[in-house]
Amino acid sequence: MLLEAVYHRPRKNWSYAYDGRTVHLRIRTKKNDMTEVYALTGDKYLWDQTMEYIPMEKLSSDELFDYWECETQPPYRRLKYGFLLQQGREKRWMSEYGFHEEPPANPDRLFEYPFINPVDVFQTPDWVKDAVFYQIFPERFANGDTSNDPEGALPWGSAEPSRDNFFGGDLQGVMDHLDYLSELGVNAIYFTPLFTATTNHKYDTEDYMMIDPQFGDKDTLKQLVDLCHERGIRVLLDAVFNHSGRTFAPFVDVQKNGENSRYKDWFYVRSLPLEVVDGIPTYDTFAFEPLMPKLNTENPEVKEYLLKAAEYWITETGIDGWRLDVANEVGHQFWREFRQVVKKANPDAYILGEVWHESSIWLEGDQFDAVMNYPFTNAVLDFFIQQSIDAEKFSFMLGRQLAGYPRQASEVAFNLLDSHDTARLLTLAGGDKRLMKLAAMFQFTYSGTPCIYYGDEIGMEGGHDPGCRACMEWDTAKQDRELFHFYQKLISLRKEHSALRTGSFHFLTAENQSGKLAYRREDDQESIIILVNNDKMGQTLSVPANEAKWTNLWTQEEVQAAKGRLSVKLPAYGFAILKAEA
Repeated sequence: MLLEAVYHRPRKNWSYAYDGRTVHLRIRTKKNDMTEVYALTGDKYLWDQTMEYIPMEKLSSDELFDYWECETQPPYRRLKYGFLLQQGREKRWMSEYGFHEEPPANPDRLFEYPFINPVDVFQTPDWVKDAVFYQIFPERFANGDTSNDPEGALPWGSAEPSRDNFFGGDLQGVMDHLDYLSELGVNAIYFTPLFTATTNHKYDTEDYMMIDPQFGDKDTLKQLVDLCHERGIRVLLDAVFNHSGRTFAPFVDVQKNGENSRYKDWFYVRSLPLEVVDGIPTYDTFAFEPLMPKLNTENPEVKEYLLKAAEYWITETGIDGWRLDVANEVGHQFWREFRQVVKKANPDAYILGEVWHESSIWLEGDQFDAVMNYPFTNAVLDFFIQQSIDAEKFSFMLGRQLAGYPRQASEVAFNLLDSHDTARLLTLAGGDKRLMKLAAMFQFTYSGTPCIYYGDEIGMEGGHDPGCRACMEWDTAKQDRELFHFYQKLISLRKEHSALRTGSFHFLTAENQSGKLAYRREDDQESIIILVNNDKMGQTLSVPANEAKWTNLWTQEEVQAAKGRLSVKLPAYGFAILKAEA
């Protein structure tokens, strides 16, 4: 046994309450080192009567480690626990004090989950598990009201998108096309910022309490939210609380009055006057962008202003949550208070942080419900689109992340493949729609909530910002309707089968130096196996299967397993979504 590879801590993703009765336990061991792992559990005040060994299952693996998991429902919500590690006949027990050759004589030195206090249970909104998001960049989706067009607005789609041109997209335009969104099947919209700002992207907020007149006003937003809710569509707005814009009134005041400004502590000012020296502003900003001064969220007045805005738009318009821009550069304490305010206004609100990397410190139940899942994005793009890694490496990248977060965070992870910040998916795929479809199929059959960037479903292309922000194509003759129907079918399948939304996820095969991949989604209602051939040649995939009869949900063809194995021949870049039949 390589005991130095074993790791567990009694917190975070390793030991946490999944709900008011259930505790999840995880432990890491060297890859392929242990043949069996058990959790030794019981109540510390009633140890002899409650002690039991619970078999742990291998949740996932990566290049170096296996990650094991089990769940337990302690009868009195208290838990003492250790682990039994087995390598064949060799056994070791692990306690909080180290490794032992004999079982612990008493529970005193075991790990402890002291009590499942309801207030400490990380709860995420159930509706997000069933959501399919559609991201809208408002300036470029549809122009429904030309009377509010900004000065110099260009005719719709008449020019390539640039960093400073406008086309007049607005909230009325979204309302005009709700039938389209319902036809596609999405049931949640994520809007990039709607508040007053000078740019077309609106990430330089001027007034957090006002909808940009280019888009409409508060009543327009409320009307849109109400219409969406009538259709079962949730609405998520973008909050830019890391920084403001250059026309934000307090920043204008500091520019004007310098040391005498009552707002100078609203920002991180290193020296006055505010200026840019050798390309570096004399005040903290987003990146080094002088038009986006960083807000001091530890300042009580700043905090009060921003938290009031967060609450206001929920209570006044009924939005269903917030996406938080540059969330990792804002202090944790601000987000803790933000969560309390938002969840008080709407306990079912979805709080989504923009973090591009490993995010467990924000996902302990006191800050975000989820983050924009860019590690997922990178893994999918590397395997399906760039084909720079094999199936085995792909499974390792996702396996490590699955083990790194509490399950309730993974269930509502925001899984995107492109956005207003990246090149479009079809462009990344070099125009090859087979690769795009395979990536989207995986996105819609994986844990978490998928998001479509507007226009992807009709074949829009575009490079990195600003190329990815072109006007939505509404001429159906110029839309890829076959691709639209592909996305429509993916959404429909996800909605029809609970296992694809909230079932367990396990890789069945992920071959080294190959594009052959298989995984199972399973819940109490159904068992579904997805087979993937990410290769330019046809391939036959064979996986273990206890059930004899299967239905291909994509083609409705029947497939028979033989001698405990399910074998299917797939074309180049093909897939099969197979449901076990009773």
